[in-house]
Amino acid sequence: MIKIQRSQELAKLRRLALAGQGLLHRQPFGQGLSGVRSAIEHLGYVQIDTISVVERAHHHVLQTRVPGFKPDMLDQLLLGGDVFEYWSHAAAFLPMTDFRFSLPYKQAIKSGQTHWYKNPDKKLMAELLERIRLDGPLRSRDLEIKRTTTKGWWDWKPAKKALEQLYMQGDLMVSSREGFQKIYDLTERVLPSDVNTRIPTMAEFAAHIVEQQLRCHALVSLKGLTYLRRNIELNKAVKTLVNERLTQGFLEQVKLSSGEVYYITTGALDARLPNVSNRMVILSPFDNSVIQRDRLKSLFGFDYKIECYVPAAKRQYGYFSLPLLYRDEFIGRMDCKSHRKTQHLEIKCLHFEKHNFDVDLVTSAFVDAIQQFRQFQQCNTVSLTKVEPNDISQLLRNALK
Repeated sequence: MIKIQRSQELAKLRRLALAGQGLLHRQPFGQGLSGVRSAIEHLGYVQIDTISVVERAHHHVLQTRVPGFKPDMLDQLLLGGDVFEYWSHAAAFLPMTDFRFSLPYKQAIKSGQTHWYKNPDKKLMAELLERIRLDGPLRSRDLEIKRTTTKGWWDWKPAKKALEQLYMQGDLMVSSREGFQKIYDLTERVLPSDVNTRIPTMAEFAAHIVEQQLRCHALVSLKGLTYLRRNIELNKAVKTLVNERLTQGFLEQVKLSSGEVYYITTGALDARLPNVSNRMVILSPFDNSVIQRDRLKSLFGFDYKIECYVPAAKRQYGYFSLPLLYRDEFIGRMDCKSHRKTQHLEIKCLHFEKHNFDVDLVTSAFVDAIQQFRQFQQCNTVSLTKVEPNDISQLLRNALK
């Protein structure tokens, strides 16, 4: 086991982790549609979120890694069968090449495991399936009109639950979207004919998870490898595989001074690390690099919590604060809102952690990041209300002008 005791060694681990996430360079996966496809395949998933204070999370994650990303690129990949929607640790876009690894959970749901709803209405589910089979794709919005006299329409709440149950157990897939509205169709009509649909063994599933997580995170913990997966047998298989690879010499352990243990590919710490530039990246709260909060705290010393679910009086940093990554450190967070009608980006609070950084360089990097972020939000103007610490407030305001 390698004990990480010096700051230079910890900096190496951080650099490896950020490189794995594609956050150290401006276009690690290329540009355009192919860049978006490569980014999703590398990351393994991109989380979908409904909050729209700023551009939604799945678009934000890709915009940070693919220059020139446009939201309709994701729609094109969905329509083209390059990605599909399903559950990772949350609702997500996943590479179609990984489709078979969604099957065990679908099978479990179909066999009676509860995801959202207990006691699904199987009669209503069968009716919905038949309607889609005969009439074609269906939007959940198509169920919102409550009619009792016309055949084929149902009370919205039970029908919506039945539709979601069919989706979760794999009978339906999201074929496309209209804005944020999902359109469902039969799986056999959505799934490309060349996709592998063989249910993986537990050993294959474990190998897939370990390889995918090492690829996109570079260093992993047992807890992180199966983050929010509640499959006991899968968790055991992953632990067994990690121990086997340790014994075989393919993996090695590193232990932080705080006690956390991570696994890395043997020799990774000896490899030449990528350079970093004086660049700031504004991240989504649901970005793959920060979603595992315990990992973020242990590895980067960044104690982060999204506060939109916290009562307003108890919020410390704001409703929807975005992590700020500068070079290879998380140095702050920004609570902001995109006012789409007036095309104005309001920065409600900009908070910097207590770091010894060059204020002029950070200010310059922040202004560059905000210009890109503003354009991504389709905003023409920016305002800054509050800065912490206050002594750099005027410098930042002047720079933004």
